[in-house]
Amino acid sequence: MIPEGKHKASRTVAAGVVAGMMLLAALSLWSVIPLVWLWIGSQFSNSQFPSLGPYLIVLFGAIASILVVAWVLGRLNEVYIRLTGARDVGPIRMGWMKSLRDSEKTGDPPSLIEVVIIGSVVIAFFAFIAWFFVLAGSPLPGN
Repeated sequence: MIPEGKHKASRTVAAGVVAGMMLLAALSLWSVIPLVWLWIGSQFSNSQFPSLGPYLIVLFGAIASILVVAWVLGRLNEVYIRLTGARDVGPIRMGWMKSLRDSEKTGDPPSLIEVVIIGSVVIAFFAFIAWFFVLAGSPLPGN
């Protein structure tokens, strides 16, 4: 029989792995999926001015992939809930951000899936800004 402390530690590690997998899947929504489908669509084109076909392949492929990843995120969230028994990650709103008119209970704390999706959007946004201003270079000729 596994001692209670080791069982709880293994569940905590497993929950952390699931949360990490959720973050990677959520980040793929804004990075891997669009880039892979753009590459796949480019393989169906013979020129720089393709017909409608490659565009439709990219559109429907990206939508289908995003739906699959969203489904996977939902299943991973259920696994996380089973491992931890927690449906939320606790209150996140800091005391200094509350208005004096706010009531004590302003709503349910966010769930892990909400935090992961919002976190992935923020990470993707800052990665885009860093790429655009630092790595992309100047679009002007001769610069």
